[in-house]
Amino acid sequence: MKIAFATSEAVPYSKTGGLADISGALPDELARLGHDVCVFTPYYRAVKKLDPKARKLSQGFVMVGEESVQWILYAASANTTDTLKEGRRAKVFFIGCDDYFDRDGLYGNAKGDYEDNLNRFVFFSRACLAAALAQAYSIDIWHCHDWPTALIPVFLKLNYAKHPLLSGAASVFTIHNLSYPGLFWHWSWPLLNLQWQHYNWKELEFFGKINLLKGALVYADQLTTVSPTYSSEIQNTSLGCGLEGVLKERAADLTGIVNGIDPREWDPAADALLPANYSASDLLGKTTCKAALRKRLGLPENASAVVGLIGRLVPQKGWELLALAREELMQREIQIVVLGTGMEKYQELLKELMAAHPEKVAASFAFDNGLAHLIEAGSDMFLMPSQFEPCGLNQLYSLKYGTPPIVHDVGGLADTVEDAPEGRQTGFKFKEHTPAALLETLDRALAVFATEPAVWRQIQLNGMAQDWSWQASAKKYVEVYRKALAKIKAH
Repeated sequence: MKIAFATSEAVPYSKTGGLADISGALPDELARLGHDVCVFTPYYRAVKKLDPKARKLSQGFVMVGEESVQWILYAASANTTDTLKEGRRAKVFFIGCDDYFDRDGLYGNAKGDYEDNLNRFVFFSRACLAAALAQAYSIDIWHCHDWPTALIPVFLKLNYAKHPLLSGAASVFTIHNLSYPGLFWHWSWPLLNLQWQHYNWKELEFFGKINLLKGALVYADQLTTVSPTYSSEIQNTSLGCGLEGVLKERAADLTGIVNGIDPREWDPAADALLPANYSASDLLGKTTCKAALRKRLGLPENASAVVGLIGRLVPQKGWELLALAREELMQREIQIVVLGTGMEKYQELLKELMAAHPEKVAASFAFDNGLAHLIEAGSDMFLMPSQFEPCGLNQLYSLKYGTPPIVHDVGGLADTVEDAPEGRQTGFKFKEHTPAALLETLDRALAVFATEPAVWRQIQLNGMAQDWSWQASAKKYVEVYRKALAKIKAH
């Protein structure tokens, strides 16, 4: 199959979250399965710095409302290297437009989201299709991700249904996080260059606003989410974000597929970012990583368990719960290490805890890939108290690195962490999203860590034995692609 990924971020070029990891790893795995895969992503300022030798391929114009906006298609410079031997790696293309993408942030800055985000991603969606046509790419599957590319399935159905190159293309849309739907004022509808008749409650209208993600839910040939449990959760009012009705209607076309991790980047036995490597057969290097983590963050050496947290400092990730439990947490024999950026009030909370308990709490408010790897390797356990979690990646990294995760039993966390006796346990889960439930589960983990080293080691080994590489997930995506193509042919 010829598969095109349309994504607003992809490692190693741009990243704000897990979408970038997926967009960087899954296309390569699909290419290894023998498919012809390319990725379209914006030519952000950061991407220019990382790949200044990207090769210009073509250019053209698309309409954004009444404005004709120029796009330029670039090929990532890596496309010309021998990494593409035998078609084993996905090709990467950048969509350039300095007016929209030559900025410091991907979606916004410290003041908030960019006011012209609708313009930017209407443009990007149209430009992806236009660039493919300019290069005469006959695409079988357009795989689109979250609200920034949600209009591509809409445009394929409404604008290109009879086009000789695009009429046979199917679309698959992946929901990475339903709580970010791409909502905009209805007065901006003309920017989409769609007829007003499509602004209605069955298509893109949502309580008087434009809902881009809803458009994809209606028009994509197949839908996926990033875990089976999350695909069920979003069909209910608690996590459906007002779109549960649409999702129930499309339930037959909705598939939950757990994300994978890239073993080229996340493998403690070969991780070049660690001071010492280790494996399931020899965990000695993990002790070295723990000492290095403490030294880097200024924490003293003692008998305390090191508890790692990595992620955005936002309510979804459970920071309100941690704020409520902070006094009780400080009474435990633990050291907490945090890496993340986000809301100022949570940064202030952590700064207060660091000032009051410098021997117990250390935090870094930045994106630091090296420190992220060191926290995964050097922590004894990893805490993910998310309110909801479509999939989550850090618990997968933690399992691979012998760092048993403590998680809220929701979404992908429920699907990937096993909290059961009889030798199958890989971590610890709590069902109620309350301080009491979190603390009880943390205490359970700490008790095993302190008093049952053989049991703790078995939990570590169970997690490290899990295979969360992309290979199995990629095959499931291929099945979804085939369903999408069959649906197109049936019509």
